[in-house]
Amino acid sequence: MIKSSEFLDLVKYRQSDRAYLSTAIEEEKIERILEAAQLAPSACNAQPWTFIVINNQELKNKIADSTSSKVLGMNHFTKQAPIHIVIVEERANFTSSAGSLIKGKHFPLIDIGIAAEHICLQAAAEGLGSCMLGWFDEKKVKTLLNIPKSKRVPLIITIGYPEKETREKRRKNLDEIVKYNSY
Repeated sequence: MIKSSEFLDLVKYRQSDRAYLSTAIEEEKIERILEAAQLAPSACNAQPWTFIVINNQELKNKIADSTSSKVLGMNHFTKQAPIHIVIVEERANFTSSAGSLIKGKHFPLIDIGIAAEHICLQAAAEGLGSCMLGWFDEKKVKTLLNIPKSKRVPLIITIGYPEKETREKRRKNLDEIVKYNSY
């Protein structure tokens, strides 16, 4: 069993890395990252996801081009990352879909967020950096990867050996974000 202090250290280490070394990632590390994603919980065990690992250099660069914006100066680091994991939202099972409708919450996106963080935490445990991207040309990504038009791609995660050391996190104090028993 992992010690609570070890897990908290892992969470403190995990950050959104935007600079990577060109070092290739060992296949066994990618497999453990994918296993961590597979083990993520989901509403009614719907598992509404498919993970597409992009490890072909030419294809990865095309995906990277779809994530960057010259106008806004965003995501120009993505070509450095040796691996991209594209997450495709799949149809949830009946009970999860019914729950989404009844409660007015789209459970598959919540589930994908949990799986994505499992990916990033396992990457950190492997000594790798990661960054979740929501800014990209979804239509272009779907075309490049032969993803059906009816599907959505909510996230792309870059993974690689980080070029920079872990930086200190700037977060609000707990007393600003935590309430007990009432808002």
